[in-house]
Amino acid sequence: MIYWKPYVPVAKRRANALKEVKKLQKKGKKLSPVENVGRTITKTFWGNAWCENLEAYSDYENRLPRGRTYVRNGSVVDLQIESCKVNALVSGSSMYRIDIRISKLSAERWKTAKKLCTGSIGSLVELLQGKFSSAVMKSMCDKKTGLFPSTKDITMRCSCPDGALMCKHIAAVLYGVGARLDTAPELLFVLRDVNPKDLLSVDVEAPIKKGSKSKIIADAGLSDLFGIELEESPVQKKISSKSIPKKLGKNKNKAK
Repeated sequence: MIYWKPYVPVAKRRANALKEVKKLQKKGKKLSPVENVGRTITKTFWGNAWCENLEAYSDYENRLPRGRTYVRNGSVVDLQIESCKVNALVSGSSMYRIDIRISKLSAERWKTAKKLCTGSIGSLVELLQGKFSSAVMKSMCDKKTGLFPSTKDITMRCSCPDGALMCKHIAAVLYGVGARLDTAPELLFVLRDVNPKDLLSVDVEAPIKKGSKSKIIADAGLSDLFGIELEESPVQKKISSKSIPKKLGKNKNKAK
């Protein structure tokens, strides 16, 4: 028999979250909360596309409304996105740990994306800002050829007692990913373990000639604009085997 903790009002939940956050920070943990999320959770192409993809799967529809509420009221106190994984802390009646694994984008899908983008994207800035043709946009978001994961690509676990396929804490984190893509769209490519430079129609390593009308922005400028390193893609970094648990526990769920 599962014991359900009593409902905790939002105000008290926020206060509890703040206490937990301060404790973790004192221990030296660097947190990356999802903050300032309004009624419209996302505002940019990549953030909107992520959430639209999430909401397109009927497997999740029953839990998503609660997840939206949680992410809006600041319950996602930490969200870390790395290659093929998302780790987060969500404040509920207790502080819950969420572990999400997302499959690497298949070689076939990536090959299709590169082919469709040939000659359509002139710079990483255009790509990350979602500035490309409607045909490329449609391809990027397509369930079969796009960059976004399907339910079969996602494995998730939450430390809460809810045994559902997706609890409200996991739903909040997935919406939080969309909100994070608003400010750091390059993280989608990190998450799917692919290099966005592969989609460019020009050689970004080639020097820019004086007076050139090229839309390519120097690596240094792009780094300042988006906070990313271009010399070495984050997806090339190896993930420590210690960071991936051998077993995700009884609440591990894989979407069908």
